[in-house]
Amino acid sequence: MTDPVTGVAREHAIDVLRLEVDVRDEYAHWARVATRWNDNDVYGHVNNTVHYAAMDTVINGWMIERGVLDIHGGDSIGLCVESGCRYLAAVEYPDALAVGLRIAKLGTSSVTWEAGLVRDRDDLPVAEGRFVHVFVDRVSRRPRPIDDAMRAAMAELVVGTS
Repeated sequence: MTDPVTGVAREHAIDVLRLEVDVRDEYAHWARVATRWNDNDVYGHVNNTVHYAAMDTVINGWMIERGVLDIHGGDSIGLCVESGCRYLAAVEYPDALAVGLRIAKLGTSSVTWEAGLVRDRDDLPVAEGRFVHVFVDRVSRRPRPIDDAMRAAMAELVVGTS
């Protein structure tokens, strides 16, 4: 299949990307997310909503594993206020996704997460995503500063300057 903008065969463009950048080195944390039979849509590939769910699962799982997010009783919760995804290649069940995680910006009450999704069996880059969370008081839903423990954990994933 040829890209209508560049005129380059998409398969070749993805191979060039894989040769130029080792995606696994670009992210500080990786987690594996299995696809399911019902993730394929009528076109025979994993639907775009699954990519978002995988990113959201890895982000929240990372915070829970580090003990900085209590989804049931914590004083603050993270609300997604912005998200986006650029798709690079198709995934089909039973492929598994490897989701890389890093932080592009760590603000007072917000964080910009970046996720790289690759097909786990061959490291083929399939998507690049972004989530912006604003942390708010669980009851009032008003923004509140990211606490020190969460900020320290998040600092491990920050790339560049925040």
